[in-house]
Amino acid sequence: MARATQNVQVFGVIQVTSSPKNPPAARDKRAKGVVAHRKPTMSDVARLAGVGTMTVSRFLSGAVPVSAETARRVQVAIDQLNYRPNELARAFRGQRTRSIGLIVPYLYDSFFANCAHSVITAAREHGYSVLLTTSNEDPDTEIAEAEQMLQRAVDGLVVIPAMSRPSELTRAMFGKTPVVVFDRPVANQSFDVVLVQNTAGSHRVVQHLIEHGHKRITLMGLSRSLFTINARFLGYRRAMQEAGLEEDAFSGCNSQEDTLQAIQEKLGGPNPPTAFFTSNTLSTRYVLSALINLGVRIPNDVALVGFDDFELSDLTAPPLTVVRQPASEMGRVAASLLFERIARGEVPQTGNRIVLPVEIVLRRSCGCKHRTPVVIH
Repeated sequence: MARATQNVQVFGVIQVTSSPKNPPAARDKRAKGVVAHRKPTMSDVARLAGVGTMTVSRFLSGAVPVSAETARRVQVAIDQLNYRPNELARAFRGQRTRSIGLIVPYLYDSFFANCAHSVITAAREHGYSVLLTTSNEDPDTEIAEAEQMLQRAVDGLVVIPAMSRPSELTRAMFGKTPVVVFDRPVANQSFDVVLVQNTAGSHRVVQHLIEHGHKRITLMGLSRSLFTINARFLGYRRAMQEAGLEEDAFSGCNSQEDTLQAIQEKLGGPNPPTAFFTSNTLSTRYVLSALINLGVRIPNDVALVGFDDFELSDLTAPPLTVVRQPASEMGRVAASLLFERIARGEVPQTGNRIVLPVEIVLRRSCGCKHRTPVVIH
C-alpha cells in the first residue's frame, strides 16, 4: 500500500509541513517548527493563517476591512511568528509607516523636554511611534536630521525650528509629507504653526512689576534674533513705554559666566535695576544663580520674574513669579494638527496659525505676599 507523501517546505524561520489532507485546525501548530534563520515575512504569516498575502496586507494597513474570523487568524499567525512589518517596504508601496519625526533644539531645557513628551504621548494615543532628534539650534543639523527622517519614510514631522538663523525648512523639501512647526514660526506659509502669547504675557508681567513700584526694570535674555525672545522683548518695551520708563535690555545670557558678569556690572552701576525680567528658562536659572552667588536678596534687594515656568520654580527661596506657557498643550495641539493632515492626506497651501494663551503665576519673588500661587489668566 502506497504511503502518503509529505512535502516539507522551509521558509527561513518557519518550517511548514503540508499535506493534501492537512486540516484547518492544524494551522495553529505550524509555528512550532520555527528556526532562527531569518525574520518572518508576510508570506509566512499568510501561509500560517491559510490566507493570501493580499489579505494580510489589507489587515495590516486597515485600508480594506476583512472578516472577524480572518482577522483573528492573521493576528494569531502574527503573534506566533512575532512578525514585524517592514515599514520602509510599506512606504515604498505607498502605505503609511505609522511613524512621525520630532525635531527640537535640545532637551536640557525643561520646556523643550515637556513639549517633546507631549508630542510622544499624543502619537502613542494615535498608534504612532516617534523618531526624536535635536538640532542643537543649528539649521544645517536641522536640515540633515529632517532628510534622515524623510529617508525613513515618516508620515509627517513636528519641528521646533532652530534659532541661529532663519529656518531653511521649505515645502519643496518635504513634498507631500505634512509638517507642523511650533513655538517658533518659519517663513513658509504652508506649514501649520502653533505659538503662544509671547508679547502679551511679557507685557502683563512687566506691568505687574511696575504696579509694585519698580521704575528700573532690566530684561535679561538671549539674542533677539530668536522669534520668541524678540516677541517677549516687545511686550517688555511696550509696558515700559506706556509707563514712561527707560528700557534696559541685555541679550547675552549665553552662559552662567556671561550672565554673572552682566549682573555684577548692572548692580554696580550708578542707577542699578530694582527688578529683573528674564525672557526664558535658561536665562532665569542663570540670573537666579548669579543673584544667589552675589548675596542679593530676592525680592528685598531686587525683584525677579521670568518667562516660562519650570519644575523647581515653586521651590526656590522665594518661589518665582513667572509667565507660564502651556508647553504640554502646545505639543499636543501641534501633534493633533499633524495627525489631521495625515488622516486627510493633504498638504495645505496656507497652514493654520494657532496662538495659545499664557498665564501669570504670582508667587513671592516679585514682591507679592501670597502664601500660595495666584494665577492670572
